[in-house]
Amino acid sequence: MSERLVDLTVEVNKGILQEALGNEKMVSFGHQGTHFDSMDKVFPIDYSIRDAVVFDVSAVQNGEIAVQHLDTTLIKEGEFVAFYTGFIEKIGYGSKEYFTNHPYLSWELIDFLLEKKVAIIGVDFAGVRRGKEHTPTDQKCADRGVFIVENLCNLANVLQKKSSAMFIAYTFPIKFSGLTGLPCRVIGSLPKVD
Repeated sequence: MSERLVDLTVEVNKGILQEALGNEKMVSFGHQGTHFDSMDKVFPIDYSIRDAVVFDVSAVQNGEIAVQHLDTTLIKEGEFVAFYTGFIEKIGYGSKEYFTNHPYLSWELIDFLLEKKVAIIGVDFAGVRRGKEHTPTDQKCADRGVFIVENLCNLANVLQKKSSAMFIAYTFPIKFSGLTGLPCRVIGSLPKVD
């Protein structure tokens, strides 16, 4: 089967990294660009290749993404579940606004995803919750075997103007240990349309 690959990893150069370091204390080693929050857990190698679904929730601007914003029947146990808001493309990775005024997932949605036993939650913004709720939420998810990948991009290329799309997600973290975050490369694979 032919496939079309989409790089979902944000490009970070020296200038963007300096801006990010100046605007967010959590952008320390391991938390730059596209990364997942491993907290005190080890990312299972079998999570590297997952069936995935992405939802277009771009109508929710700078607010709370809730269960009713998506078709929950598409979410299966063990999947990579991604949310496209367009925020990273609109605001740009690294700015103060990017880290403080991003969309976020409702507690009900986070709990729903944990109950569904998804493997990975992917977002095209800085975290599934804002401010003081960011780190405890990452830990809550990691404790349940769910990893959060932050700062994805190009999800619109997976959606192709649909409200949701199925694909295969390849997530390859750098093999660092003892860090709460691991930079990673995330690639989406879709059937090639002739």
